[in-house]
Amino acid sequence: MAPEVLRLESREPFVTADGSEIRELAGVPSGNAANQSLAQATVPAGADTIEHYHRTTEEIYYFTRGRGRMRLGDDEFAVGAGDCVVIPPGERHKLWADDELVLLCCCAPAYSDEDTVLLEAR
Repeated sequence: MAPEVLRLESREPFVTADGSEIRELAGVPSGNAANQSLAQATVPAGADTIEHYHRTTEEIYYFTRGRGRMRLGDDEFAVGAGDCVVIPPGERHKLWADDELVLLCCCAPAYSDEDTVLLEAR
């Protein structure tokens, strides 16, 4: 059986519970991964995500474009292309985009809205 190769631009974007635009490359909805997910997230310039945490999911954010700020727990810091941040389960987090902020988001177990707890109203 030949391996499945997906192109990012072939994936339809959708908006997750935190307000970021996502293009999922691997995960449960895509049907090609059961234990983890990989997606590209985009936060437009001047926008922010809803502060949230995940009950069971560990996330890794790898920033590929743009600049912004991130809150992880009680810490706030600058993020930009080339930065990598590990987010433990239960740790609240939020992004603010100075420029369009683009990142790869890897989740294990795979991302689900049901595992996401929003801490702000929009």
